Amino acid sequence: MSIDTAFAPRDLAASEYIRELFAPADNVAILVRNRGNGRAIQRIASAETIASPEFQQWLAHHNAAGADVFVGMNPIKDGAHSRTKDNIQDIRHVYLDLDRNADETLQAIRNSPEVPAPNFVLNTSPGKHQVVWKVSGLNRNEAESLLRYLANQFDGDPAATDSTRVLRLPGFANRKLTEEFIVQAHQETDAVYTLRDFTLREDSPETPRHLGHPEERTRTIPSGHKSQSEQDWAYAKRALARGDDPEVVVLRIADYRAADKYDPTDYAHRTLTKAQADLQRAAAFSLSSDSNPTHMNEPSREP
Repeated sequence: MSIDTAFAPRDLAASEYIRELFAPADNVAILVRNRGNGRAIQRIASAETIASPEFQQWLAHHNAAGADVFVGMNPIKDGAHSRTKDNIQDIRHVYLDLDRNADETLQAIRNSPEVPAPNFVLNTSPGKHQVVWKVSGLNRNEAESLLRYLANQFDGDPAATDSTRVLRLPGFANRKLTEEFIVQAHQETDAVYTLRDFTLREDSPETPRHLGHPEERTRTIPSGHKSQSEQDWAYAKRALARGDDPEVVVLRIADYRAADKYDPTDYAHRTLTKAQADLQRAAAFSLSSDSNPTHMNEPSREP
């Protein structure tokens, strides 16, 4: 971990936040998504370009027209035109999206001995936050394993556990809300963390392993590996089962797959419909089992 002990916490405008997240020449993905008309625009440009007044004015124009503004949290390879896993240059950040009991969870994170102090805390709507740590030395598998662990430990959004994830850009209005709320970012430290700065329980299946040699870092896909579509479907089932609003589930999946689906909203609706049908079948089976119990306590009758 590296840290400047003289650092003074501060609030950040959008351009300042971009400059803190990335080096000037890094390629960064920006997603502008208008839920009103279903239009999504993705731009990949250098951090220096995105932080410029001209680009910020372009974002402000779309935000004023009803679009939300998001930024990819890891830089993109030179020459790449989409925000896919294969196009991630390296891992710079891990993060949490806190929707439920977010104020209490944020305080628990700040007091937790298992995780270091967050670099950035974003207020994305009243009582909801996004938490970001700057990291180095993690490969993609380690980062995504850590993201899942953090989400499980701190009740974060399980959809925000991917290295290609976009989070909100501060300084712009959250257009999901009926009343205008400007997303705010607060930088609390300029530390850069490694995997070892996260003191995780080694008995958790989500715990990233501290791999020693570079040649040991290549991992094979386990036989039970699920495709991304299967993971999206499983996420939809979990979200519906815990009572999340179906439209919110659709929006999360659409945002998550915006870069690699021709029509992410249609894909998200089809995924939701499949999840709803599966949950209904499970509920019907459970009801049928309850009304027609097997006589497990009766003595067996041999023929």
